[in-house]
Amino acid sequence: MAIRDAFGLTLSGATEAGFTPYSQAVRELQCFIGDPVASIDSAIAEDPGFVMAHVFKGYLFGLATEREATAVARACHEAALPLAATTHEQAHVAALGHLASGRWHEASRILEDITIETPRDGLALQVGHQIDFFTGNARMLRDRIARALPAWQSGMPGYHAMLGMQAFGLEEMGDYIRAEQLGRSAVDMEPRDGWAQHAVAHVMEMQSRQRDGIAWMRANPEAWTRESFLQVHNWWHLALFHYDLGETDEVLALYDGPIYSVQSTMALNMVDASAILWRLHLGGVDVGDRWAALAANWRKAGA
Repeated sequence: MAIRDAFGLTLSGATEAGFTPYSQAVRELQCFIGDPVASIDSAIAEDPGFVMAHVFKGYLFGLATEREATAVARACHEAALPLAATTHEQAHVAALGHLASGRWHEASRILEDITIETPRDGLALQVGHQIDFFTGNARMLRDRIARALPAWQSGMPGYHAMLGMQAFGLEEMGDYIRAEQLGRSAVDMEPRDGWAQHAVAHVMEMQSRQRDGIAWMRANPEAWTRESFLQVHNWWHLALFHYDLGETDEVLALYDGPIYSVQSTMALNMVDASAILWRLHLGGVDVGDRWAALAANWRKAGA
């Protein structure tokens, strides 16, 4: 008997043993928490022929924007190619192939076609949304989710993530009131949804509501920081609010604490760290030897 997800989508090659960690990986990605790579590796270990598990892992690494990660994404695509798959799953395999080869716009178009036909495919929506984010396609950040949202409703698994993504898309297109409403609803529904938390922070930054932004980020930081791989970027947003108010001591404390105390060599984290130091430099703030430590890590990353 074929395994199907909560929305009736067939998962070729899956058993219950593999489906359980796959479902956990989906939830982790929707909240930006935990270790979805470990979860999806468990799914693959249980079911080596589970095509969407290989695709899911490939998406994770393809969206990581790290040189070494791209090689993993290509390997996941190669592993998925010969496996039994439905037409729907084959489209995902094709999208992954484009993503892993750097053809992000082609991947985006296939994912768009998938969600036009199957608007409750949350993975296709989320991966497409992230591609829209990285490629700066503000209109699609809004419209990809808006097109699918009527097929979703409260109580469905992952509904909070749909609201959070729609909130971010609305914010990027300047619809700040609706963006904040949906973002707050998503966080009310799932306090650990780091992307929805991030969407509301964007609204407040764009409206120069620094005090509101600080209150928003400091109200329940444990929810959006615990095991979150988006936490550095969200701490960065808090630092921006303090910077805009001239509270540079708070900015430096955040930089030396949750933003860059670990001195990550991940590009996305180093981008945030660099952006903080550059703002401080432009503001005439002496940041000491922080630039040197960060530059050393950029060199390690091969930048």
